[in-house]
Amino acid sequence: MAILLAKSRTIIRNILKITNVGSFEHVMKQRFTENNSWFHANYIIASYKTLAGDSISGKPRGLLASSAAVLIFRRAESARAGEMVEAVAYIDEDDDANQGMDFPGGRVTFTPQMECISESSEKRVPCYRVLDDNGYTITGSIFEQVDEETAVKMYKSMVTLQIMDTIFYEAQRQGRLSFYMTSSGEEAINIATAAALTPDDIILPQYREPGILLWRGFTIQQFANNLFGTKDSNEKGRQMPVHYGSNKLNYFTVSSPIATQLPQAAGVAYSLKMDNKDACVVAFMGDGCTSEGDFHAGLNFAAVTEAPVLFVCRNNGWAISTPTSEQFRSDGVVVKGQAYGIRSMRVDGNDTLAVYSAIRAAREMVIREQKPMLVEGHYISSRSPLDVGRFDQIPIVKRDRALENSSKPDKQIPKMGSEKRVVDRRGRNRASFKYKETVLSAIQVADKMKKPRLEDLFTDVYDRVPLNLREQEKSLRETVKKHNQDFPADVPL
Repeated sequence: MAILLAKSRTIIRNILKITNVGSFEHVMKQRFTENNSWFHANYIIASYKTLAGDSISGKPRGLLASSAAVLIFRRAESARAGEMVEAVAYIDEDDDANQGMDFPGGRVTFTPQMECISESSEKRVPCYRVLDDNGYTITGSIFEQVDEETAVKMYKSMVTLQIMDTIFYEAQRQGRLSFYMTSSGEEAINIATAAALTPDDIILPQYREPGILLWRGFTIQQFANNLFGTKDSNEKGRQMPVHYGSNKLNYFTVSSPIATQLPQAAGVAYSLKMDNKDACVVAFMGDGCTSEGDFHAGLNFAAVTEAPVLFVCRNNGWAISTPTSEQFRSDGVVVKGQAYGIRSMRVDGNDTLAVYSAIRAAREMVIREQKPMLVEGHYISSRSPLDVGRFDQIPIVKRDRALENSSKPDKQIPKMGSEKRVVDRRGRNRASFKYKETVLSAIQVADKMKKPRLEDLFTDVYDRVPLNLREQEKSLRETVKKHNQDFPADVPL
């Protein structure tokens, strides 16, 4: 914060008049505190005698009547959770050309020239990439090595996620599910991010991150239980389908309103900072979230509190039916982080190895420096829209060159290294068949499972159900009894 005050003599007279003290040094060295704020000022300035003569009525020396005094509040470079930030202010006695102001981002000098900032930089932010379109490592790429066991798990998880999406989406189209949202094209950014994190890292998802849960051990049956609203689901039918959540797996429940998770993530991350946890918060969003006020509030909150939160934006160029050209004019989402003083990175969201490496590096910086970071992952490329993001088009591993021109997923063989295959065609077909059977079986089990009890509408919040909720439950039971034909018959009373 910077305060540009009027002429030097006016400053001195007004401050002395207001405070009724006889020493400018006393005035400027006293500590000011604003209630409910972080602003502390400890002015480091020469004494009043140096600036204004030997007495209050003496003629000023050192500062000319035409000069201006600038008081600067300079924020400390870093702060621990719960600590007050000490701001330092000073007066610049140099000539006009050397005067300046300190902002949190650095020192700003004055200029007699009127200038404005360009609407965008001539140089666009590059997109980090490790694998080419054929799935081979680009020469000179810098990335995290992935062992074979992790690579196989990543690949199989992406296959499972796509098969799960395909079958559940068809079930929704058939009317067996009331609602479903797929993650097609986002398998890499789901699974690679999950692989780069630790189980202690807390996830605040949007609604296309089931891959994180899948990686952490959430079963396909648990997904199906949520979608069908069964008695065994974590939500017990009290949430919309696809609104998964797991306290055990550090995965916050999905929220329908767009971008509400972002300021929440900053708050959760600050709590980790207060507890000195060796973990971070990861908040997911789509490009549409950046059009919401919560996006800006969340990033600014995280930046100011220096919260260890990693914002991951899945930018596919569309917010449902609204293209990014109708959302913003900036160089994508990555530059928005810089505006809030947040380090940012852009990565190819179709490149599993690049996403894995980027998230690993970002997580390390967020925890080590206890500051937020923004990662923008693109997953639109020159490929056919039908192929974008398919698990066979976003390999962790290399594909057989003999099949590189094939656009059919079942004809592509992922490889690891130049010759070593992770999953051959036969193994992949067996795995695909197995996952399909697992998903279909989970649907059958969930479809036949009992629904949650009526009383579950009023439980799992209070240790002891308060009187007003007991009265509501009684009223609901009377309504169901009176209008039995209007309520589902499979809901236990």
